[in-house]
Amino acid sequence: MSDIIAGHFQLQQQIDEARAALVRDGFAEARISAFYVNQPGQHDVYEYGGDRDISPGAKDTPQGVGKGVVAGGAIGAAIGAATALVTGPAGPVVGALVGAHVGSLYSLHNMKEAGEAERGGENRLEPRRPGMLIAVACADAAEQERALALLGGLGAEHFERAQGDIVDGDWVDFDPLSLPVPAR
Repeated sequence: MSDIIAGHFQLQQQIDEARAALVRDGFAEARISAFYVNQPGQHDVYEYGGDRDISPGAKDTPQGVGKGVVAGGAIGAAIGAATALVTGPAGPVVGALVGAHVGSLYSLHNMKEAGEAERGGENRLEPRRPGMLIAVACADAAEQERALALLGGLGAEHFERAQGDIVDGDWVDFDPLSLPVPAR
């Protein structure tokens, strides 16, 4: 496993120029990897698309809806039972179903508003930005500083530091869902 320095560029031409500059500066071409990073949510990890089974921001949804269904169903059944003389035996059943539905909808009022702080902090760190990424495996701290200076001089943005393996120009253990560690 190596220390990896990566920087983002906007254009493929910039990536090609950065690769050539890294090679001219003594970095082995096999230890340089360049590729496009998709937008968060579009890495196609699952068969039907997406990156995660459940969105981190929606982690409390099943419990909230469940509580709403139970409370609404109980209240609806009680109202239906109280009106059973008028509604007949279907009153408590219909009341429970309507109450469960209303309760599940009411539970949505507990949702986090846009811009509101996350209670568990899952979304506190910014995800990796989409775009062209070039990464170079470095042998030591001096190489890391050389790579940062060279890429910065070429206009790279959003530098990252990572641990991983670049084999024959392919960052084999790159995880697009990992949170980037800023290098600057």
